[in-house]
Amino acid sequence: MNQHTRIIGVPTDYGANRRGVDMGPSALRYAGLVDELSSAGVSTEDAGDLAVPHHAIHDADAGGENAKHINEVEEVTTALADAVADALSDEVTPLVLGGDHSIAIGSMVGSARDADIGVVWFDAHGDFNTPETSPSGNVHGMPLAAALGIGDFEGVEWANAPRLKEENVAIVGLRDVDENETTAIQDSDVTAYTMSDIDERGITEVTQDALDVATNGTDGVHVSLDLDWLDPREAPGVGTPVRGGVTYREAHAAMELVAESGAMRSLELVEVNPILDEHNETAAVATELAASGFGKRIL
Repeated sequence: MNQHTRIIGVPTDYGANRRGVDMGPSALRYAGLVDELSSAGVSTEDAGDLAVPHHAIHDADAGGENAKHINEVEEVTTALADAVADALSDEVTPLVLGGDHSIAIGSMVGSARDADIGVVWFDAHGDFNTPETSPSGNVHGMPLAAALGIGDFEGVEWANAPRLKEENVAIVGLRDVDENETTAIQDSDVTAYTMSDIDERGITEVTQDALDVATNGTDGVHVSLDLDWLDPREAPGVGTPVRGGVTYREAHAAMELVAESGAMRSLELVEVNPILDEHNETAAVATELAASGFGKRIL
């Protein structure tokens, strides 16, 4: 894991069902992201925000009602994939700031361009829907299926991560999964851990197992951290809060294990919505968790 990171902001809300998450990158910077990373001994460069198309330029439901804003998602994630791949080529760790979770398609495609990767997906949701199965048509519920080429995404070049296999994907902290997603996850080779698994086994054992899955035969791990993984009492500023998530300390313990593994190849923080937040608390928690992922410790 590099101790130099390039920050890439992706101010999108195309994949979500609520406005405001496009301000996530600004909220994270305002919350002191660079200072938190510096306290972990990480040098940073901020590449600014990717240029994203304005809603008015495109048909809001381009691609069909069950894949809303798919043209915008393709445009942004393709640019992000290049930015992530360029950072890795320059031997720096890309830190992607969302934006809604659809941007993870670009993060994974870029991270997997020249390496075999695993993925650890910290999230309350499975994000395993496809346009065919999605009850909402919101693409932020589809990025894992897209990157893995599931269903309607099979053979979609811009969305498929070229060197990512299902058996190297671990989802941690599920507690809100659609019926069709449940079936799709069970039928796949993805490993999924629910909040019940965390309750029974503890966050450290579950996270270590997830890292073992993601590192088995791979060159590194992409870590995707959706802030709705945490309980809403810890992170209120998210678009799709679900009660019963991990605690602040559990989240830090998980990210500390990520750092100890030395396997993190790329990291993204997504779904911070400052409109719904309280005193930018969720963004502040996100910056602290990023620092733990890069190796910050109490002692």
